[in-house]
Amino acid sequence: MSNDALFWGALFRGMDRGGAFLQLQIRQIIVTAIEDGRLPLGMRMPSSRDLATVLKVSRNTVVIAYEQLVDQNFLVSRQRSGYFVAGLAKKSVAEQPQPAEAASRDDAHWDSRYAVRPSAHRNIVKPADWQAQPYPFIFGQFDPSLFPTNDWRESARAALSVPEINNWARDLIDGDDPALIEQLQLQVLPRRGIHARTDEIMMTIGAQHALSLIATLFVNAGTRVGIEEPGYPDARNIFRLLTPEVVPLAIDGDGLVPDAAFRGCTLAYVTASHQCPTAVTMPLQRRQELLKAAQDGDVVVVEDDYEGEMMPEAATLPPLKSLDRDSNVLYVGSLSKALAPGLRLGYVVAPAPVIRELRALRRLMLRHPPLNNQRVAALFIGLGHYRAHLAQVGRVLLERARLLDRLLPEHLPDCSFSRGAGSTNYWITCPPTLDCTALAQAALEQGVVIEPGAVFSMDEAASRHCFRLGFSSIRTDRIEIGIQRLGKVIARQLKS
Repeated sequence: MSNDALFWGALFRGMDRGGAFLQLQIRQIIVTAIEDGRLPLGMRMPSSRDLATVLKVSRNTVVIAYEQLVDQNFLVSRQRSGYFVAGLAKKSVAEQPQPAEAASRDDAHWDSRYAVRPSAHRNIVKPADWQAQPYPFIFGQFDPSLFPTNDWRESARAALSVPEINNWARDLIDGDDPALIEQLQLQVLPRRGIHARTDEIMMTIGAQHALSLIATLFVNAGTRVGIEEPGYPDARNIFRLLTPEVVPLAIDGDGLVPDAAFRGCTLAYVTASHQCPTAVTMPLQRRQELLKAAQDGDVVVVEDDYEGEMMPEAATLPPLKSLDRDSNVLYVGSLSKALAPGLRLGYVVAPAPVIRELRALRRLMLRHPPLNNQRVAALFIGLGHYRAHLAQVGRVLLERARLLDRLLPEHLPDCSFSRGAGSTNYWITCPPTLDCTALAQAALEQGVVIEPGAVFSMDEAASRHCFRLGFSSIRTDRIEIGIQRLGKVIARQLKS
């Protein structure tokens, strides 16, 4: 192989030749190489035939890439001579002035300067390569086989029409896409029994952003905040950044217990539909008791309806927000669980005065979530794709749940399980001698990914023998083998 072929092969080493949009990859690599000086001004590019041979792609793919780069003035075409790097090229790295080397400062230099230490809190940690594992029992994550690619692509294309671009390209300051707010009012919230005015809804960048905004608005150093125990670690950490008065609230087989500890809180975080992480569904009577206790104790209830009802498994119970007659409930929802976590679109439903303050606070942080994403989501819902997608996903998830209902008692006979109707995860309680952090590591060696339970409790020892098992991210045809492997690992751990 010639030196030229070796050079161009090395330049395109990161290219996925089996992937999609090959000519886009070629263009991006060339532009990057021009910008960072690896392809200097005036350098002659290989012929389209030669580069196609090196990259093992069609010649036409390279021709299209070159022509686009000529149109963008990155390359210039000279008759009978070929393509050359054009005038947009930066100076080579050698020609650019080099900044003086900054003095290195270690952690100790910064420790005394931090106002808060977010990294000091325990968080849910997933293996970096969990998607590459064959049996990922991870909760709330993306299963590519369930994503409505064609329908989302249609909505995205529609959002890129000139009239739509004129709608979402402007700055709404502290506003949201009115089309998405309307679709939430018409199609999303009514499914949960919630009816809200336009001034009672605000979009966020995912549910966690909503929780952070609410915490910032309502919590100071003396605020007593209650959170379910065990409960959602990220919510616990958000509140702990603002107050030391974060207290555990008891749960039982019906979810959060509205006792004196609950009534003594200023604000309480509740997951009524599917308790996080036990997946228990709060019955209607308990929901009504909780709302009465909140009214009696003047407690602001933050209801995280993170999952809603994605599976047609039982009669849907109304969220606390739909039952609230005293304006005590701030409702947090998300489109991410139903579609993909990377979408990062959540929302808050609350009394208009609260939404007004949340909008003012959000403006100081980021003004509003990207309007192009909001418009694509609005079109996706408005075209009927959202409803059809939920029906399809619901059927698949219900099939997986029924399969696990059969497999878990068979292969994990020493463990107990909880999962409320419609939930997409199980809370597995093992014998007290089993350390599920060690179990998770041993299971990972067999390609099985689970989530250890210790992080969900304020006292991590209380849930060390528990783990969460999600099934939204694993293909149905891999569940049985994955559970068989997990059962064998548990049996070995219990014997050791």
